[in-house]
Amino acid sequence: MKIGLVWFKNDLRLFDNEALCKAISNCDKLIFCYCVEESLFQKLDLGFRKADISRFKFLEDSVLNLQSNLEKLSGHLLISTKSAKEFIPQIVKEHNITEVYGEMEYAPEELILVDSVQKKLPNVSFNFYWGKTLYHIDDIPFTISNIPLTSKAYRIPTSNESEPRVPYLSPSYLNADTNIMSTEFPSYSLLGFTKEEYEMAETYVEGGEDNGLKRLYHYTFETELLTGYRWTRNRSLGMEYSSKFSPYLALGCISPREIYRNVQHYETVVKKNQSTWWIIFELVWRDYFTFKGMKFGNEIFKTKGFKKKELLFENNINYFERWCEGNTGIPFIDAHMRQLNETGYMSNRGRVNCSSYLIHDLKIDWTWGAAYFESKLIDYDVSANWLNWHVQAYEIYYTNPVNQSNKYKSQEFIRKWIPELKNYNDMEILIPWEYENSDYPKPIALYQKWTRSINLIKKL
Repeated sequence: MKIGLVWFKNDLRLFDNEALCKAISNCDKLIFCYCVEESLFQKLDLGFRKADISRFKFLEDSVLNLQSNLEKLSGHLLISTKSAKEFIPQIVKEHNITEVYGEMEYAPEELILVDSVQKKLPNVSFNFYWGKTLYHIDDIPFTISNIPLTSKAYRIPTSNESEPRVPYLSPSYLNADTNIMSTEFPSYSLLGFTKEEYEMAETYVEGGEDNGLKRLYHYTFETELLTGYRWTRNRSLGMEYSSKFSPYLALGCISPREIYRNVQHYETVVKKNQSTWWIIFELVWRDYFTFKGMKFGNEIFKTKGFKKKELLFENNINYFERWCEGNTGIPFIDAHMRQLNETGYMSNRGRVNCSSYLIHDLKIDWTWGAAYFESKLIDYDVSANWLNWHVQAYEIYYTNPVNQSNKYKSQEFIRKWIPELKNYNDMEILIPWEYENSDYPKPIALYQKWTRSINLIKKL
């Protein structure tokens, strides 16, 4: 009898899960597990955790939803508080497992973990399948070492010469070991979080495959919001200006191929326009960063980046802490940072401005900001996060947060997240330092390059 183990990692779904489907077809009996890695929540030298409470709660939602969906098919999920390098060898021995199935990893930390497990189990067959991207790694017209340095040089040949594969359907049975019973997700306290931290944390969206699929349907066929995406995507307030698929993609609660399939169908029965093109473009961009991250490895985590460039950083700790807390005195920056701290989410427009401000105005090492985003974002994706910060540091022009707050009409967003400014009028709230306010901090600095934008706002 062939007994297999399905090791879930960042593929917390049943639909379009090749590793799961292969395990079912190849094994007589299956056991399912997920390991909560304590190292993910360790304290960094910068003073905050590698992953904070919002990421913990979103992970908890997602893993428990996976467990529930497995149980509907008479399967059970073992959730371990031990690292995979300890837990998997233990259950392999206890249950005479001969095969391990899982999604293929690519980032350095994840590869080290997988390698350490494999080294402890030399007689076990490991079967890993690629499932992270829209285009399969074997189908793109580039080797990883030859991935282009620009997204356009990657996107056009890939779109012309490749097709996304057909998604795998959710299984109707699991071949599950009937002697295995599900175990609980670890308490927040085991990872050093307090009860207050846990109860205060409210993630921007709830995790899990079920919620991811509901969001996909809601944004497409239920509301047809997708039709206007191209023109609303730069807003910051509310749920409906953008898809909010990214948190579900980050933990593999939903597959990029499933999004692609739905958008194709939407184009056929509802509307095909710039918005539908744009959302597929962003899936391809996500692929590109994944493959580019593979190409450069650990270089994407270093201050000089893979281009070995240098910027002059001053690294004022006080300024960095004020940025993290959302107390810089610049409302457009602070509102976005406070939203991030409370919900684990921030709009694309916010990410661009907060990173540009930290790097080019406060002159703080971009890797500090990238690490802070990693700690907070429920849609944290290793390549997307670190390469987007790299782009802001070395490849994109500066963004003026005063101008952008006016351009994108951010007054209501600021009122929501900075209540001490809620009674200011639409002009005053964008430049509150021009007026008396004892509760909101004065700006760390005002720059000559903002003068024109400030004067334009005064004319509102």
